[in-house]
Amino acid sequence: MRRTFRLALLTAALAPLALGADAQAPAPQPEQMSFFVTSTGHGRGADLGGLAGADAHCQALAQAAGAGQRRWRAYLGTQAAPGAPAINARDRIGAGPWRNAAGVVIAENVATLHAENNLTKATATTERGAVVNGRGDTPNTHDILTGSQADGTAYAAGEDMTCRNWTHSGQDGAAMVGHSDRIGLRDDGPSRSWNTSHPSRGCSQANLVATGGAGLLYSFAVD
Repeated sequence: MRRTFRLALLTAALAPLALGADAQAPAPQPEQMSFFVTSTGHGRGADLGGLAGADAHCQALAQAAGAGQRRWRAYLGTQAAPGAPAINARDRIGAGPWRNAAGVVIAENVATLHAENNLTKATATTERGAVVNGRGDTPNTHDILTGSQADGTAYAAGEDMTCRNWTHSGQDGAAMVGHSDRIGLRDDGPSRSWNTSHPSRGCSQANLVATGGAGLLYSFAVD
């Protein structure tokens, strides 16, 4: 009887050690997530159905990941058009702080997001906590649609930087993109920019893929 009892105690004490390297990392906690990169594009290149369609895409992915209780918006700017003023991406995303699926803080507020944020390849993960392919991966999908300047404000009307305010998927036009991994062809500011790296070569899905993207978006919870 005593021997059996001692054996049971020993087994219980050694159980945690038996896990060793096979122990799994904590699973993503969707209830704490307030930022993610969309795991998929909209499917129509840069024609997202305008801001409303982009927001709905973010909301649907968040809902599927168990974070649909929050209100989600895409980090996108639009340019002024007849009867419609420009909209700044920075004004659409709430006040912060923002955390990824693992609970890592991306930025405390709008000011730090556009200054010294914590966006890297390791932290700019999808709604499922997956790392987004970057430079050196196949395929490279680090080009994230933003249509924004470095400070999060919209471009002036004129040169298209938003694929006609996210309603166009043709070969012409362009959309400003950022690099989610903060890596590019050169070790300079644009290559390291998360929101203002370079314009796409066009607005179709093929155009976005050709420049290293897949039509992915940054998504932020506004509440």
